[in-house]
Amino acid sequence: MRQGYMPKKDDEFFNFQGNLNNTVVANAVVWGIPAGAVTAFTASRTAYEPVYHKSQDKGHRTQQDVSKHRQLRKVYQKEIEVFVNAWLRYNAAVTDDEMDGMKIPRRDFEPSPHPPIDDIPIVGARAQGGGDLEFRVRVTEDKTMASMHPAANLIEFRFTILEPGDIPPTDENDYPKKEVSSRAKFTLALGLKNTGKKFFGIFRWVNTHKPRTVGHWTEPISVIIA
Repeated sequence: MRQGYMPKKDDEFFNFQGNLNNTVVANAVVWGIPAGAVTAFTASRTAYEPVYHKSQDKGHRTQQDVSKHRQLRKVYQKEIEVFVNAWLRYNAAVTDDEMDGMKIPRRDFEPSPHPPIDDIPIVGARAQGGGDLEFRVRVTEDKTMASMHPAANLIEFRFTILEPGDIPPTDENDYPKKEVSSRAKFTLALGLKNTGKKFFGIFRWVNTHKPRTVGHWTEPISVIIA
């Protein structure tokens, strides 16, 4: 997917995100998006819109209001990008016309000159305390440092949080949560409420510009959240 598909002007971005949210809510069941993912996505809208309106009130806004909006918009745009990549970008149930309606660039299904990514990520996971997990992902050839595959621009991972003794999913489509990272070393914040529970996840290399080159999933990676 080409970068920069979100409008630059504040009012145009406001309309873009509102239309995207409305379309996702209306089609989530048909598109197979879990209710939890939709709730988390719409919560970002709920947090953003009052800040936007306050920043646009020229008669009463302060510099702090404008700065707060600027910072929150950056965070919100990243959340939109992650949601689109996780739930819309590779979702065969979403048609080209629906992608157009959400003003998201159509998927490129032209034959790719690039071969499929055969490498499976090597993933190291470590609890950092406070419900945070640190992940270091590397290609097979790199024995020491975290590294991205040269043919990928994201690491996709699906995961679930289970109580000790619970059985993890056996099928990739049964993992309820999806995330992506553009960095080979990253932290996932799961919160204190999940300490003592167990993270199970699978990882693969993806290239959002050439989805046919997607790599293979790892075996489930597990770590106790501390």
